[in-house]
Amino acid sequence: MSKDNKPTGPSQRMLRVGELVRHALAAMFARGEIEDDALRGAVITVPEVRMTPDLKIANAYIMPLGGLHAEEIVAALNRHRKFVRGRVAPQINMKYAPEIRFYVDDTFEEAGRIDSILRSDKVQRDLDHDDDGETE
Repeated sequence: MSKDNKPTGPSQRMLRVGELVRHALAAMFARGEIEDDALRGAVITVPEVRMTPDLKIANAYIMPLGGLHAEEIVAALNRHRKFVRGRVAPQINMKYAPEIRFYVDDTFEEAGRIDSILRSDKVQRDLDHDDDGETE
């Protein structure tokens, strides 16, 4: 929090550590190091990792290619959290490795929802009305 008691964004350190964890996870998924039927053949992207302010928890948002079986893949990754943490720890060079929690990244879905709203007839009608030169 700032002096005005307004919430502030993540610190530079949180962002830097989150990015280190993201890169380590992406490399690990690319190598296919986790043995689990739910992960077999899945191409997993890691768009974002958000760290808690104390850097003890890394919330990793993942999305399989095509978005198929995302919930099952997240469940499988969460089952293997300790293994993943052990593999990521040496790559991020910190005194304590953060606990890693996996979640489905829904930003693409949310962007699609907003896009569909913007393309709706009602919004288009309002935009066309404003384009006719009328003022508010």
